Amino acid sequence: MINKTGRFAILEQFLADGIRYIFGNPGTVEQGFLDALWEYPDLKYILTLQETVAVMAADGYARATRKPTVVQIHSTPGLGNAIGALYQAKRGHSPLVVIGGDAGIKYQAMDAQMAGDLVAFAKPVTKWSTMVMEPSSLLRVLRRAIKIATTPPTGPVYVCLPQDVLDAPAVEEVRPTSFPSTKVMPDEATLKTGATMLAAAQKPMIFVGDGVAFSGAQDELARVAELLGAEVWEADAGELNMSHAHPLYQGATGHMFGDRSLPITSKGDVNLVCGTYLLPEVFPERGNIFAPGAKAIHIDLNAYEIAKNHPVDLGIVSDPQLTIAKLANILEAIMTTEQKESAKARTTEITQAKIAKHESELARDRAVWDAVPLHLSRFMAELATQLPEDAIIFDEALTNSPAVTRYRPTTKAGHYFLTRGGSLGVGIPGAIGVKLANPDKTVIGLTGDGGAMYTIQALWSAARHNVDAKFIVCNNRSYRILQLNIQAYWKEQGIAEHDFPLCFDLSKPTIRFDEIARSMGVAAVRVEQPEEIAPAIKQALSHQGPFLIELILEGNVHPNAIGVRCGQ
Repeated sequence: MINKTGRFAILEQFLADGIRYIFGNPGTVEQGFLDALWEYPDLKYILTLQETVAVMAADGYARATRKPTVVQIHSTPGLGNAIGALYQAKRGHSPLVVIGGDAGIKYQAMDAQMAGDLVAFAKPVTKWSTMVMEPSSLLRVLRRAIKIATTPPTGPVYVCLPQDVLDAPAVEEVRPTSFPSTKVMPDEATLKTGATMLAAAQKPMIFVGDGVAFSGAQDELARVAELLGAEVWEADAGELNMSHAHPLYQGATGHMFGDRSLPITSKGDVNLVCGTYLLPEVFPERGNIFAPGAKAIHIDLNAYEIAKNHPVDLGIVSDPQLTIAKLANILEAIMTTEQKESAKARTTEITQAKIAKHESELARDRAVWDAVPLHLSRFMAELATQLPEDAIIFDEALTNSPAVTRYRPTTKAGHYFLTRGGSLGVGIPGAIGVKLANPDKTVIGLTGDGGAMYTIQALWSAARHNVDAKFIVCNNRSYRILQLNIQAYWKEQGIAEHDFPLCFDLSKPTIRFDEIARSMGVAAVRVEQPEEIAPAIKQALSHQGPFLIELILEGNVHPNAIGVRCGQ
């Protein structure tokens, strides 16, 4: 680092750690190291037009690669813009290394323009937040941040880099960050205790989250489920933790209301929880979620999540893959012939119920097959026939997500990503990040009209960097999820159903996503009729470069009432 300053040193540190992309939005106080990018052509800067887009695109890239991913944002206003997206990344455990600028330590007593307690701003939405105060510790702090971000439970970190620190001479050696191994597992006696409880179950249940995917434990999970004949439900999940086509996979517990999850969680007499917590709804059940007398076993590398909300009989802080693999071996050895036969019978019963449910859903879809406005089921049925086998889906379709997995059940890890954390707008930028991580695969990003408008400028970034992702906007001209949620609220409060608040209605003025896309350099088509679906999909998949399909779907909207009714 002879004759180099910190602004060069941090870029060389990123390269030493295998980082090749920086997702960002530039500002004046970061000008020095952004100018230094000229010296490092192996570092590609993905320019976004707002900090939310930078964080969400990086989130998609981090989810696809499971590697530390750098985000560059501006000082106080820029960090403020990024807060919601950082919350999403924290809830989803994305290993983001967010670097933010500051005018300089020498100005901090001045309370100057854009001054703020940046470390405090970022702390609630990051795993670790800090500022480099001394040039001689610049790389030490940066390596610590990278290590913290990528050590389970992974999550975003924030490092404020004052300009005067980056302009000071670099005195530290650039070397790769050291990452600790977390491949730990419990003692044999603990696992035998858990296996004995599960083997004796009459109705075993399994609840999993992304800790399974992060440790690569999908095959081991399936084996345990098959040995037990147990339903497998996801909770707080956005990755592929089990093949959607597996007969024992049942989908996800409720996202919004605890009373929707309670009939599921109270089924079993022994509950195995792995890589998640129970339960992640917005309005969770505050009482006991398990059946009276039911037992619970919880496996997770994140000790904070074990027994966080509900007591467990056996808590195990360990790597899910190693632990579940060993648990499967013990189960196979100790289960009696009678227990194995009971498990087979349960598997048959669960399989038949899943098939019947699927056929019922298909029948409901066929009833609206030719309806206009369209239903997503018709579109997804056609998309599934045209997509390459190894295509990747980034799903922010929200109320339309069930149709996505119904017609395109994912069976391979890393080929399906579901929005998580609750922040709208990740569908388009998330797909951009996933495509950058998978340049040789077809990547489809699905979003709603409401979500798309949070980050629509991400299309410009896709065009600028020629990111060959395909985007589908499910335009039902409303915040449909809010309409569904208020129906549940009315029922809970004993309120008679009536018209939805007009602030849930996005129908007036009309938003033309195809025209917006073209104005940002992205080719697009608008699909309104069933016969337009197949040609539009074919055009999108054959197009070289980003492409958007605006899909006009059925919705409960009243444009004639907007601007007429008092207060609406």
